[in-house]
Amino acid sequence: MRTLNIDIAVIGAGTAGLAAYRAAKARGKSAILIEGGPYGTTCARVGCMPSKLLIAAAEAAHEARHTAPFGVHVDGEVRVDGREVMARVRSERDRFVGFVVASVENIPAEDRLQGYARFIDNTTLEVGEVTVQAQRVVIATGSSPAIPAPFRALEDRLIINDDVFSWEALPESVAVFGPGVIGLELGQALARLGVRIRVFGVGGGVGPLSDPAIREYARETFSREFYLDPDARVEKMEKEGNQAVLTFIDREDQRQTERFDYVLAATGRTPNVRGLGLENTTLQLDSRGVPIFDKATLQCGTSPVFIAGDANNILPLLHEAADEGKTAGENAARYPHVAAGHRRAPIGVVFTDPQIAMVGERQASLAADIEAGQVVVGMVSFEDQGRSRVMLKNRGLMHVYADKATGRFLGAEWIGPRAENIAHTLAWAYQLGLTVPQMLEMPFYHPVVEEGLRTALRDAAAQLPSANLA
Repeated sequence: MRTLNIDIAVIGAGTAGLAAYRAAKARGKSAILIEGGPYGTTCARVGCMPSKLLIAAAEAAHEARHTAPFGVHVDGEVRVDGREVMARVRSERDRFVGFVVASVENIPAEDRLQGYARFIDNTTLEVGEVTVQAQRVVIATGSSPAIPAPFRALEDRLIINDDVFSWEALPESVAVFGPGVIGLELGQALARLGVRIRVFGVGGGVGPLSDPAIREYARETFSREFYLDPDARVEKMEKEGNQAVLTFIDREDQRQTERFDYVLAATGRTPNVRGLGLENTTLQLDSRGVPIFDKATLQCGTSPVFIAGDANNILPLLHEAADEGKTAGENAARYPHVAAGHRRAPIGVVFTDPQIAMVGERQASLAADIEAGQVVVGMVSFEDQGRSRVMLKNRGLMHVYADKATGRFLGAEWIGPRAENIAHTLAWAYQLGLTVPQMLEMPFYHPVVEEGLRTALRDAAAQLPSANLA
C-alpha cells in the first residue's frame, strides 16, 4: 500500500473536477485528479453534444419534409438511413470525447490517479492500492440516471439516454418516460427520424417550465407532432420476448396495450455519491446521502471538503459545473478562508423545436408576488411575429417578469423560435440588473425574431407606474 501526501485531492475528472484541479494549481497548491471511470465529461459522452447531433439530423429530416409551404417541392420521399444517422452521432461524439481526453492526458501523470476513491476519514482516501492523505478534498463525481424500481422488470428493453448514442441503427419504436429536458429533446428527435414515439410523464410537467400558461402552450404544441401525455396513467410494464409491453390509459380515457422496442427512462439523475464511503466521515448527509453544503462557498459544513457540479445537483448544467469547480478549487486552496463563488445569471435552454428557455427567476418563485400585483407579466405570442412568420417558425409564447416598484427585469419563461439566442440577451440583462425601460432603450434590428422580445417588454412597461418609465 503506497501513501501519497497532497494538498488537494479532487475526486472526478469531469467538467467540475477539471476546473477544481486547475483552480487549485493556479493558487500554487499540489493537487491530484482521481477518476474511476473513463475520461470524458458527461456532456461530451452522453449529454449535450451527442443529443445535439441527433437533433441536427432530425431537424434536417423535418425541414426536408416541410418545404412545400414555401413553394419549394422536393420530389420523392425523404429517406432517413438510421445506420448513417447513428454512425455520424457516434463518430462526432468520439471526436468531442477525444478533445476532453486529450486535455486530461496533458495533465502531468503524477497529478492523475486512476481508480475509485473511498473516504477513510474526512481527508484520507483509499484509491485501489494507494492511500491519499490530503489536506482538503473536492467531490466532483457527477451524476447518473435515476431508474425507478418498476422499470427494472423491463430488463434489456430498458435504456437510459447514455445507451441511445451507442445504437448502430434506429429502432422502430420507443416509449419515453419523463418529458423533461432529455425526454423532450430525444423524444422529438427520434419522432422526426421516423421512430414511433410515445412520451409519458407524471404530474403534468413539460420540460423545466413552471409558468402554467407557457407549459400548457408547450404541451399543445408538442402534442401536435408526437404523442405526449405529461400526466400519464400507466398500469403495467413488462417484457415479452424482445419487446416492452405497456398498458396505459390514453388521453381519450381509453385503455391501450402497445409494444415497443425500448423504453427510455429519462426520469432524472442522482448524484454519484454512493460507494464513496461518506459514512466514514464527519460530514452531515441529507436524505439522498449527499453532504450538506453551503451553496455559495460549496463547503460541506466547516470541514475541508467541498462539493461541485452535478454531484451537488444545484444546477446540473455544464457552465454551472465549470464555475462551481473553480469555486470549490479556489476555496479548497485557501481553506479555512473561504468565500462565495461567482454565480452567473440562471439560464436554461431546451433544444426542441420550438425551443424552450428560462432566464433569471422562474414564475414559480414569483407567483405570490404576481398574484399580489407586485410583479408584472409582459407577454408576446410569436404566432404573428413578423420574422417568425416569414420563416414559418411562428409557434411560441413568452412571459417576461418585472418588479413593479423598480421596473427591474426579474426573469422570463417561454417557448419559441431561436430561444437559445434570445436567452443570452436576457441573461446579460438580468446579470446587469437592467430595468425594462433600460432594456427597451437597447437596439432592436428589423426584421428579427428579437422584435418579439421587444413586444413583451413593451407589454410589461405599460403595466409599470409612469415614474419607472423615465
